[in-house]
Amino acid sequence: MVNQNTVAKDVGFTHEDFAALLDKYDYHFSPGDVVAGTVFSLEPRGALIDIGAKTAAYIPIQEMSINRVDAPDEVLQSNETREFFILTDENEDGQLTLSIRRIEYMRAWERVRQLQTEDATVRSQVFATNRGGALVRIEGLRGFIPGSHISTRKPKEELVGEELPLKFLEVDEDRNRLVLSHRRALVERKMNRLEVGEVVIGTVRGIKPYGAFIDIGGVSGLLHISEISHDHIDTPHSVFNVNDELKVMIIDLDAERGRISLSTKQLEPEPGDMVKNRQSVFDRAEEMAQKFREQMRAKQQGQPEQPAVSLSSVEVPPAVEDAIEVPPAVEDAIEVPPAVEDAIEVPPAVEAEETSVAQEEVSAVAED
Repeated sequence: MVNQNTVAKDVGFTHEDFAALLDKYDYHFSPGDVVAGTVFSLEPRGALIDIGAKTAAYIPIQEMSINRVDAPDEVLQSNETREFFILTDENEDGQLTLSIRRIEYMRAWERVRQLQTEDATVRSQVFATNRGGALVRIEGLRGFIPGSHISTRKPKEELVGEELPLKFLEVDEDRNRLVLSHRRALVERKMNRLEVGEVVIGTVRGIKPYGAFIDIGGVSGLLHISEISHDHIDTPHSVFNVNDELKVMIIDLDAERGRISLSTKQLEPEPGDMVKNRQSVFDRAEEMAQKFREQMRAKQQGQPEQPAVSLSSVEVPPAVEDAIEVPPAVEDAIEVPPAVEDAIEVPPAVEAEETSVAQEEVSAVAED
């Protein structure tokens, strides 16, 4: 029987003691942590998330996805448990701000870097155009295609909604830049069907002081002035006119830079025939190309070379490295849009600057 006279001892456990105990065993959440959380309340412009902190954390609607979200229930469901990124420290009410967008952002950059390492060709639909080029989405990130790397006869505005094959030019998470090339993807695909030493028929599409651009079945190659003839030539305009049809030989294929180098010099039966007797060059093109290929094989096997065809200028001279053929629509300075649009706290937006991509050598311009 309980002694009614027994007085219960006062354990002295106050509200302050309870709060101190919670603080002692409370996990410290820091910005940058990725934690599990459960959705327990959807708000009009966000959601409250239980992550085990003293106060429910909050995720605003703009941090729910790397893509546009109009309502929280497009992404989250009540009682759903998933990962969240802690975006900011506790506010004055002790509430943390969370993000799903940042997790998607980090994983998207990781995937894009992997695709670039693999030199993968990706396909994406153009969703907008601007003065400098076109915009696409890759793994949820906003990618930019400079006008000089769009290989189509269509006006840029008509590309919206069209799916394009693309290669990566620049993947820079720190600068928030994702730059791609449609031209390089097309050139690579068509270059796979070409071989060094092959004779092809092409049409002169453009003439510059340093050489002529020759269309060979939808791909443009450069016939440098030093590869036109063994005789000295003051200017390519003295030899060619736009729309002239020629037989040329492929002397170099550079898939990485999207460059095709051509020669008629290596097809001359006699030095200077491209200037004095062009028809004889075309008539004996296959014969001279065969000699070129034999010399190439002999060189690879370490055998003495035959002097009939000079190989001294097979490679495009360094002076051509900076030669640029940029469509008139492309301005000198291009502002590359950021890959991820601003929300609460994202890497710095890209500053307006002159992109090296637009200045890259673009002699091999493919057209649909």
